[in-house]
Amino acid sequence: MRGDATGRIEITDLGIAFGRNGRTVEAVRRFTLMTTPGEFVALLGPSGCGKTTLLNAVAGFVQPTAGQLIVDGERVARPGADRGMVFQQHSLFPWKTVLGNVEFGLKMRGVGKSERTSRARDYLNLVGLSGFERAYPGELSGGMQQRVGIARALVNRPRVLLMDEPFGALDAQTRLTMQELLLGVWREVRTTVLFVTHDIDEALFLADRVAVMTARPGQIRDLVTMKLGRPRAAEVIATPEFMALKARVLAQVREEGARTLAGSRR
Repeated sequence: MRGDATGRIEITDLGIAFGRNGRTVEAVRRFTLMTTPGEFVALLGPSGCGKTTLLNAVAGFVQPTAGQLIVDGERVARPGADRGMVFQQHSLFPWKTVLGNVEFGLKMRGVGKSERTSRARDYLNLVGLSGFERAYPGELSGGMQQRVGIARALVNRPRVLLMDEPFGALDAQTRLTMQELLLGVWREVRTTVLFVTHDIDEALFLADRVAVMTARPGQIRDLVTMKLGRPRAAEVIATPEFMALKARVLAQVREEGARTLAGSRR
């Protein structure tokens, strides 16, 4: 199930703006980021800084107004199966079983029944949901629903996995469990991950690098390389090295948050 060396994201001087109420709102300005295949990168910053907008651009849902966005040498022009998306809300089909939800993308691509069922079961096993194939989303906890969402995204074997605050609605204990599960899954599939979060601990715990973004229009203020080693256990968050990085990032996020607040008062 381990992937090959694909999933290189190249974002160069990217700009994204929207027209709203007769004026232009600049969401992202001259954003530049390069990832290596299989890298886990977190986007962190204040509300409204363009994190989700940037993620949607990589997914192909939003078209940039400036700059360049390339995945594995190809310009991103539209959504594609090479980029899987996991949202904050699970967005599962409530009338389909767990297995049916995970199979759905493969079915739309014309994959035969036996192959798509086999692949769906493999990924459900990877996220710890063997035995729940016939359950419906409404019968599952929030954490289990998100595990189905992760399996559904990964079953298409994307080069890049895009995650928009996937654990934001979960309680603290479930959230930590899901973070550890995600790292275990990522070690197996080795797809490139671009992960949006507001949570500093989550970003530092999960990522190889953390891109700290400025207030809108979003740019990279700091790119923090994590040197905590892998695999990581939850206990790493109590180490002096982790706490020092957290203090550095917290100061930056608070400063950018203050800028956002000041801007909203004008």
